[in-house]
Amino acid sequence: MTDMSLLPVSHADIDAAARAIALFAVRTPLLSPPVLGERVGAKVFVKPEVLQRTGSFKFRGAFNKLSSIPANARGGGVVAFSSGNHAQGVAAAAQILNMRATIVMPADAPLAKRERTKALGAEVVLYDRDREDREAIARDIAGKRGATLVPPYDDPMVIAGQGTVGREIAEDLAALGIDPDVVVVPVSGGGLVAGVATAIKARFPKAMVISAEPEGFDDHARSLRAGKREAHGASGRTICDALMALTPGEITFAINSRLLAKGVTASDAEVVAAVAFAFRELKLVVEPGGAVGLAAVLAGHVEARGKNVVIVLSGGNVDADLYAKLIA
Repeated sequence: MTDMSLLPVSHADIDAAARAIALFAVRTPLLSPPVLGERVGAKVFVKPEVLQRTGSFKFRGAFNKLSSIPANARGGGVVAFSSGNHAQGVAAAAQILNMRATIVMPADAPLAKRERTKALGAEVVLYDRDREDREAIARDIAGKRGATLVPPYDDPMVIAGQGTVGREIAEDLAALGIDPDVVVVPVSGGGLVAGVATAIKARFPKAMVISAEPEGFDDHARSLRAGKREAHGASGRTICDALMALTPGEITFAINSRLLAKGVTASDAEVVAAVAFAFRELKLVVEPGGAVGLAAVLAGHVEARGKNVVIVLSGGNVDADLYAKLIA
């Protein structure tokens, strides 16, 4: 059994994050749709972070990080790099805390995510995903302005904030007297699953926490099998635009390599089917990246039958035109 005290983020850090975000983040419900349980032969719960402020879990980590910045260091504002959900989370947190926010976003990020980031008062700097280094651009801006860099996942305060998702799941299941067998979480850089795993394993040490990624963009699954950080090596794109990190983060993998049971993948076609299922049967708008865990369960890539399964639906920010095509 893993010694939780040796991890970079503790359950106490997540408790502190829960207190920090309590007045501003939505405590999303834990739902158990009968139609989903009947479909896979299990007791299935979904955590709909699509209902979170800004439409994804990212607000939690962003607010926890920004609120931890000392008052005398807030003058330079914050800089972040993101394809969209972290961008909106940071922009919203900065707006609440009256801080300047600059977000480096790929030029091909969904228009809805770019426009909503601007609407929250942030300055958006676009870059070419294939030719430019977003982190280098962000660091340069932060250096010139004396701003604080807010990483999308590889930061203890960000991870602790995302861990409040797992803390709420654990509290709600405990109140029902149910022990989870499997918890499935969408993964890009690994901040959400690291936080969720830390919170879940602290309360339910026998639970299996599984990462879910788009097929081909499976750096976590590869890294977990190899026991070291590995890149996925994929070229091109996936419909899961939010889940295209090349490798797991250093801090996130230090947690995930110890706490995760394994990684699974879902094809773009399976993700499209899951987005449509969520719309028709669950009455929830879920973006492709937010639906990859649901896709993996529906497609049978996660052994669910007869078990208590939790699926995190991590975000619901999707362009209307694309969404219409996905659910058609």
